[in-house]
Amino acid sequence: MGDTPDDTAGLDGEPTLEEQIAAYQREFQDLDPQVEKIVSALSRLNRRMNVAYGRQTAALGMSNTDWEVLKALVLSGAPYRLGPSDLAKRLGLTPAAMTHRIDRMVSEGLVTRERDETNRVRVIVELTQEGREKWLEAMRSATVFEEDLLQDLTAADRTALGEVLTRLLRRVEHAQPDAGGRLSDLD
Repeated sequence: MGDTPDDTAGLDGEPTLEEQIAAYQREFQDLDPQVEKIVSALSRLNRRMNVAYGRQTAALGMSNTDWEVLKALVLSGAPYRLGPSDLAKRLGLTPAAMTHRIDRMVSEGLVTRERDETNRVRVIVELTQEGREKWLEAMRSATVFEEDLLQDLTAADRTALGEVLTRLLRRVEHAQPDAGGRLSDLD
């Protein structure tokens, strides 16, 4: 793809991909180094991107978890409303974790929580104007980061990479349909 050096060692002394694969091969001879390089690179990229996004959302005064809720509400379409159980399901969280998250976001003015007028038992979480503005700020920051990340890829490279990653994602989603959430609630 790009002509960047294969310097994939972390600042924390993490071995390069080549060093990691060599160590794995030493301990597990049946390893396919080509497969391991792809999977390890994707894993490291995901981890580092999550850290970068976390820094961006923190600079905006919110967390990645807040971002996930805002994103789910925006994706639901106008008027950007969902029930807490719908949000929990979309984010792979328990109802208790979702309640905690919503409580925090209500106090920060990012969402409102009201009883559904048509069904008083049901609660509706709705994106506020402030929440939408935070989402837009986060999108602007993410767009700059993502364009920088992909700057060395041609349009054809981007198209090919997008198609390949989408095929991999579909395969995992088909094989692990329940793997969209988290193993445990961290907040």
